[in-house]
Amino acid sequence: MEKQAPPVKADIALLLEGTYPFIRGGVSSWVHQIIQGLPEYTFALIFMGGERSHYGEQQYELPANVRHLECHYLMDGHSEPKPRPRKGNRRAFDAQRDLHATFRSGEPASRAIMQRVFADLGSSKGISFSDFLHSEASWEIIDDYYRRYCTEPSFVDYFWSVRIMHAPLFQLARIAREMPQVRMLHSISTGYAGLLGAMVSEQRQLPLALSEHGIYTKERKIDLSQAQWIHDPADQVSGTLNEQVGYIRQLWIRFFESIGRMTYQQADPIVSLYQGNQDRQHVDGAPTERTRIIPNGINPQQFERARKARPDRVPPVLGLVGRVVPIKDIKTFIRAMRTVCDQRPDAEGWIVGPEDEDEAYVRECKELVQSLGLDKRVRFLGFQNIQDILPQLGLMVLTSISEALPLVILEAHAAGLPCLATDVGSCRELLEGNQPEDRALGASGAVVPIADPEATAREAVRLLGDEQAWYAAQRAGLERVERYYTLDSMFEAYRDIYRKGTTA
Repeated sequence: MEKQAPPVKADIALLLEGTYPFIRGGVSSWVHQIIQGLPEYTFALIFMGGERSHYGEQQYELPANVRHLECHYLMDGHSEPKPRPRKGNRRAFDAQRDLHATFRSGEPASRAIMQRVFADLGSSKGISFSDFLHSEASWEIIDDYYRRYCTEPSFVDYFWSVRIMHAPLFQLARIAREMPQVRMLHSISTGYAGLLGAMVSEQRQLPLALSEHGIYTKERKIDLSQAQWIHDPADQVSGTLNEQVGYIRQLWIRFFESIGRMTYQQADPIVSLYQGNQDRQHVDGAPTERTRIIPNGINPQQFERARKARPDRVPPVLGLVGRVVPIKDIKTFIRAMRTVCDQRPDAEGWIVGPEDEDEAYVRECKELVQSLGLDKRVRFLGFQNIQDILPQLGLMVLTSISEALPLVILEAHAAGLPCLATDVGSCRELLEGNQPEDRALGASGAVVPIADPEATAREAVRLLGDEQAWYAAQRAGLERVERYYTLDSMFEAYRDIYRKGTTA
């Protein structure tokens, strides 16, 4: 009797790395919008995080059309098999060499190589986890690459970095084998989630869509530049980042760039939020003909209550709504508030967002507030209902060093609030317009350089002190959102992608 295929569990598998449903805001808010806004489709959520300890309770109540949720923590301690002599499958390791050679050449990996590598990964007939850890073939390839390419760190540091980097791939292979049956895949980043999508797409011949809110490799470069140590869970790597990080950091960056290119090769369509990110995708290897832009959207009518709740006078309150993490550069906001308060003694700064991702950074920010004598002027409010917060603000401020298309700017504009933002991601487009007819609406705030507290303070004081400019920015922001950034247009674009993918 012919074996029947297992029943389909959901229409779409959403592949999520470090976001929904455990982290609030940003990408997670967008994922929740997509699921709720397309109730005719069912979803299976495949969540991947680093260490389990970095994630708390689930932050979102899952909509009824979510049929499955599974969680995997790629950096938790792996149960290593007991070492024993083994030769390893040299044919499988040679396929890995072929793949690495294509990465170094900058050319796309052939489909035949990708098929072999994906089939071998985690397989007893290819490269098992035990083979990766303990086989002669694995040792030979690590030793060979160290001698041929490594320029700085000791062999011990190189060896453990390679292990840490590649160990999660064996978990991905297992996840790919055990993933429930779906009709199509949708990854919300490249990285490990994108690689999982490429694996499953190739092995099951399923369509894969990719949406990038930020560019994963760019964000990982920022993370690596802020790291202090690169080590394995047992602290078996010695040496500080500053002493030996150059080559190892580049090794990690090339690793993420390589798996990003593999995702780009497999995905269609490849979605970005704005022109700048699409240009970056092309540079990083995304085929031009498969890329498209779908901006984030909101429902402006949902913020009508917030608009009506605004007081008659502009409140002298600057709000930063976002996670208290380094990439949001909260410290620049705090330093800017010192100058603002010197010129506007009635001004306040509110930092509104979760504080549970980076406790050390939160502590540093609060200490900076104290050291600058701002303890009565700058408040940490934690997570709040943004509808309640927006009417109380006179200016939304983003001091981030990296953004894509921040929903918080769209929400602020819909609530009648001008914005001040660093010149990152699509912030300039959102505040000054994109196409000529959009720019004709006027500026809905001001754009300032990254990590520049004085420029931030100067523009904040200007906007708060000039009611005519403030109300002109308010009108421009609201009209810009209503014309170009609605939920309906975003939902229709993804409805079209899902319609094509689930009926392929």
